Amino acid sequence: MESPTILKFTISLSFFCMLLLFASTLNPVFGLENCNFPAIFNFGDSNSDTGGLSASLITITPPYGETYFHKPAGRASDGRLMIDFMAKSLGLPYLSAYLDSLGANFSHGANFATSASTIRLPTNIIPAGGFSPFYLDIQYSQQFVQFKSRSQMIRKKGGLFATLMPMGDYFSKALYTFDIGQNDLGEGFFGNMTIEEVNASIPDIVNKFSINVKNIYNLGARSFWIHNTGPIGCLPYILANFLSAQRDSYGCAKSYNDVAQYFNHNLKEAIVQLRKDLPLAAITYVDVYSVKYSLFTKPKDYGFELPLVACCGYGGMYNYGVGCGETITVNGSQMFVGSCERPSVRVNWDGIHYTEAANKFVFDQISTGAFSDPSIPLKMACHNI
Repeated sequence: MESPTILKFTISLSFFCMLLLFASTLNPVFGLENCNFPAIFNFGDSNSDTGGLSASLITITPPYGETYFHKPAGRASDGRLMIDFMAKSLGLPYLSAYLDSLGANFSHGANFATSASTIRLPTNIIPAGGFSPFYLDIQYSQQFVQFKSRSQMIRKKGGLFATLMPMGDYFSKALYTFDIGQNDLGEGFFGNMTIEEVNASIPDIVNKFSINVKNIYNLGARSFWIHNTGPIGCLPYILANFLSAQRDSYGCAKSYNDVAQYFNHNLKEAIVQLRKDLPLAAITYVDVYSVKYSLFTKPKDYGFELPLVACCGYGGMYNYGVGCGETITVNGSQMFVGSCERPSVRVNWDGIHYTEAANKFVFDQISTGAFSDPSIPLKMACHNI
């Protein structure tokens, strides 16, 4: 006969095993191992550009970068972006911009994102207009495709430059990240399109996005981490330019946020279809909209203030009109448009982009998987569940 102690241990062990089985049934993530991504390949716009635009078209100047890098670092912020925190959390170096030829190290990935980029070919391209020529098709077809083949040619040659290129098997094991779409909406808004016309353009925009994801998949990508677009109607550049737009109870332009949510709805449906079309892919849809919007609805809860006002800028109630870092004449005297005293408690940096503090807050929330579909943490995003 078993002793009461052994019997009690056996019952407890059985109960614990039942709990493990129950947890695994309710949450397939339970027990999965971390993915150990060896590299990140990122596609997007200014929300994740680590120097592409600054190296190629428009140089970023002070006070950009003042908080973390203490100098301009190619990022449209006072410091780091979500992609920087992402790389750090995976134990990888910050991503070099593909377009930056000076000091770039691509051994653990590359960043094809460029500020002002769109998914579709924009109609007004820098310098004649405000959008980047490096839209998503170019980031894929002219940049990533060439990078994948040419980087391996360089590795085969050996020498110093070979060490700066990713290993061949990294391309199938890497995490592929996307944060793009906001500028497609902005192009419509500032191109005199009505809200209804911008909404009507969204299915085609999302379809173009899906085509690029499929193309990248066909080149061997398997793990995708895709951000939806944020509450564009809460950004000073929208609020200052569309003063007549109806505001919600938090001061954001409601109809413009509605468009962003319609884009996100279409994007999420497209990802459902992509999972069917690309059976070997692990595709995570990440709801950054909800996290960013919380910074505008309850900023004090998270240690922020004045979320609708740009930290760096000049003019009007949103401190937006003259760009961050410009020099203007006020009452006969020249004035440098610098930043606010405490960027660490501000949400918006320059009227369009977020501060490092806000970027870190958003990353901390989304990296857990709490805002993802499926609900999987960043470090496990290679698992197809």
